[in-house]
Amino acid sequence: MASGKDSDRTLGYMTRKDTEVKLPRPTRVKNKTPAPVQITAEQILREARERQEAEIRPPKQKITDSTELSDYRLRRRKEFEDKIRRARWNIQVWMKYAQWEESQKDYARARSVWERAIEGDYRNHTLWLKYAEFEMKNKFVNSARNVWDRAVTLLPRVDQLWYKYIHMEEILGNIAGARQIFERWMQWSPDQQGWLSFIKFELRYNEIERARSIYERFVLCHPKVSAYIRFAKFEMKGGEVARARHVYERATEKLADDEEAETLFVAFAEFEERCKEPERARFIYKFALDHIPKGRAEDLYKKFVAFEKQYGDREGIEDAIVGKRRFQYEDEVRKNPLNYDSWFDYVRLEETVGNKDRIREIYERAIANIPPAEEKRYWQRYIYLWINYALYEEIETEDVERTRDVYRECLKLIPHSKFSFAKIWLLAAQFEIRQLNLAGARQILGNAIGKAPKDKIFKKYIEIELQLGNIDRCRKLYERYLEWSPENCYAWSKYAELERSLAETERARAIFELAISQPALDMPELLWKIFERANSYYKDSAPELKEERATLLEDWLNMETNFGNLGDVSVVQSKLPKKLKKRKPITREDGSTEYEEYIDYLYPEESQTTNLKILEAAYKWKKQKLASSEEDYD
Repeated sequence: MASGKDSDRTLGYMTRKDTEVKLPRPTRVKNKTPAPVQITAEQILREARERQEAEIRPPKQKITDSTELSDYRLRRRKEFEDKIRRARWNIQVWMKYAQWEESQKDYARARSVWERAIEGDYRNHTLWLKYAEFEMKNKFVNSARNVWDRAVTLLPRVDQLWYKYIHMEEILGNIAGARQIFERWMQWSPDQQGWLSFIKFELRYNEIERARSIYERFVLCHPKVSAYIRFAKFEMKGGEVARARHVYERATEKLADDEEAETLFVAFAEFEERCKEPERARFIYKFALDHIPKGRAEDLYKKFVAFEKQYGDREGIEDAIVGKRRFQYEDEVRKNPLNYDSWFDYVRLEETVGNKDRIREIYERAIANIPPAEEKRYWQRYIYLWINYALYEEIETEDVERTRDVYRECLKLIPHSKFSFAKIWLLAAQFEIRQLNLAGARQILGNAIGKAPKDKIFKKYIEIELQLGNIDRCRKLYERYLEWSPENCYAWSKYAELERSLAETERARAIFELAISQPALDMPELLWKIFERANSYYKDSAPELKEERATLLEDWLNMETNFGNLGDVSVVQSKLPKKLKKRKPITREDGSTEYEEYIDYLYPEESQTTNLKILEAAYKWKKQKLASSEEDYD
């Protein structure tokens, strides 16, 4: 027996040696030569599968008479109905139910299940697809047409429904019906793929003229470069070179300033190359290089270089183009140095060459031409020279100090006492923010508010401080904003909205009260929508504005609801009107009369008057009836 010293009370007075688990000693392999018969892993898996016990499956139920079949159907239907009752939103249950009814050849019940499913969720286009497939699979053609027609009417933006509907009609050989469905679809102006499917449909039946007319409608619906290029390729494939050229010319007239104009010009030039018209192609390339901004013409320039390598002298053409354009711009700016559009074009030309010193020289020459009069309309184009100059220094040369100098000199030049440009102040501040110089941005915006306060500057400054979470700064800015423009209802409402977002309800109410007390407001309806004063105004001074008063009360009710426990919804609910649908006669031009329905509002104070009028009319009617009865008695 183990001694008390070695025993452990937690182990039932057994020693730890007694509780140790002793593992068998590993057997040593004495003979390590390979066995004469080798067993592969595949053989082991095959034997394991062969020795595996068969899966226990429930016995198959054989139905021998109609009574058992009826019981089985009743039981299954009850199971499906219970599942639907628990998860009506699950379309898989509806689909399994309908498919089971279909397997029982009870098509009327299956159709009923599909209809119930669609009634619950008619926006689910999968239900419509499965429903129509059920009708088609069982050769109910007219029913399938009915389903497709309802589907595309309710969900006209689901392209798959239109494709399936058209495919069914085409399989049935109803080409005219399929064309009619396409026409219905095109009235909804689908995406490009829908139009192209319609065109391919007509081409399958060799309807070239119909396809051409569809292309005409296609480019009107989608006036994009890709649409015109497809149209031109269609004409080119049919050998109609003149028609294809006409399509490209139309496209260049309409889309010369489009973002994808580069692709259009390249396709047009390549078309002329295939037609053995290199001069036309060269003219197209030159026209494109003159009209497309240089930043978007990289691929076009590469195409033009490749074209000149094949048909002309690259260096000569390039130098001629740049030199000629430079000479023209120098002539234009010499004749009229205040024509800032010419300076813009000149700078854009030099930017394509990429000589930084040359570009800076042109910018300095351009900004030296200060407008002669201190009127804002003369400065509106000029100021963009400074903006482009600053953006060029920041983005292209990445010279931070030069960019800062450009903004500083521009702000010094503008006569802020007479007019100013909020755009310049904001761009300078945003530049400092991008350089992580928040103090510099605040200094610029503060100077802007001091020298030339504008709505845009206040709004942007407040937005920046709000994003940084400086609520006190936002309040001070709103106070400065309202000191500068106390009649600005937008500022009052935004200030109050800020306080309300901070759960400062009393501050918000005080701001609104202070706003209402102002002697002049530019848009008082922004503030009156929340107070009883606006309701009294509509009630006493403008009773004919019933709809505006109803809108006011709805906004007031929403505001009180948003205040939660602090709001008083009952005050507003007692003032809400009743909506009445009425009819009024309208005389047409031919002298006939028709009635038009409109919505009228009956307010609580009007309903009392209406009740008095009804009692008065009833009293008169009774008095007339008594008088007539006395006459009959006499």
